[in-house]
Amino acid sequence: MRWAIWMAVAMALALTAYALLKGRPQDLPWTALDLAQPVGQFTGRKLAGLTAHPRTCQELLAKAGVPFVAMKPGGEGQCAYADAIRPQAAKGAIALDPVDVAPSCPVVAALKLWEWHVVQPAAQRRFGQPVVRITHFSSYSCRRMYGRSSGDFSEHATADAIDISGFVLADGRRITVVRDWAGDDPGGLFLHDVRDGACRLFSTVLSPDYNAAHRDHLHLDQAERGEMGWRACR
Repeated sequence: MRWAIWMAVAMALALTAYALLKGRPQDLPWTALDLAQPVGQFTGRKLAGLTAHPRTCQELLAKAGVPFVAMKPGGEGQCAYADAIRPQAAKGAIALDPVDVAPSCPVVAALKLWEWHVVQPAAQRRFGQPVVRITHFSSYSCRRMYGRSSGDFSEHATADAIDISGFVLADGRRITVVRDWAGDDPGGLFLHDVRDGACRLFSTVLSPDYNAAHRDHLHLDQAERGEMGWRACR
């Protein structure tokens, strides 16, 4: 037992030294989340942990200059939500389409990091231009998983998920999951890039590779289990 404790201490010290030498505090599990920092080894867990701290989440978004409107709590029972926010248009930021979507704060925080560190770099790499809009199907929906009449409720039931259907580039070109996912052209490669990048930020990422129910969208959610490192990426 003593040997195991010493090993754990040594690993923690080695991790700390690495992060400090590299100037990457986001790679440490015990440092506070900072949306101004690049994505680190523990960023995804910290984002999922915000589900229990909605005020902290909103403070982080405000500090990062992300405009939003906090929504009143709504729903009831298994479909109650209390931390939904509506992102507001900002110069130079990607717009969500439709604009009236209001996911939970941790989902919005992950979406912003996804935009900054995954989506826009991938768009520049594959197309040489930025994404200006992200199209989606929904966020909040009081339903069970896959619309079943029984079983676990979906993360959509608490606004902790959003379904991304496509992207619009600055020149007006549309990249959609249903049409472009299977292609080996820049559109298909871009979609796989953003799916893979989302897996570092969301608790669950489901794509057409998972099943037919996701043939036309990327399901992104911030289930609480992500705080413990239990993630799903398909």
